[in-house]
Amino acid sequence: MQPSKVYLIDRESLWIRWDDNSETKIPLKKLREFCPCATCLAERANQSSTFIPLMLSSQTEVKNIEQVGTYAIQITWKDGHNTGIYEYPFLRSLAEQSTE
Repeated sequence: MQPSKVYLIDRESLWIRWDDNSETKIPLKKLREFCPCATCLAERANQSSTFIPLMLSSQTEVKNIEQVGTYAIQITWKDGHNTGIYEYPFLRSLAEQSTE
């Protein structure tokens, strides 16, 4: 499954139209909260199950989005964090969780 179009909506959500013409929307806060980079994965693994992450606005504002090959996008956040590679199946999964 490949996106045919990706863009930001109101600086709050990432909207994706997929090649099957379905559309998904993922809140930016959720994208940052579930950043797939090694550093963020390790930080989440060390938190208790009752931990509630608090985000500064600069942590959930997108500075840039780049395509990575044919399998992912890389988001550069306003605070400079840019090591997360968001593979398309992962984005699809996050989008499905956002609608539940």
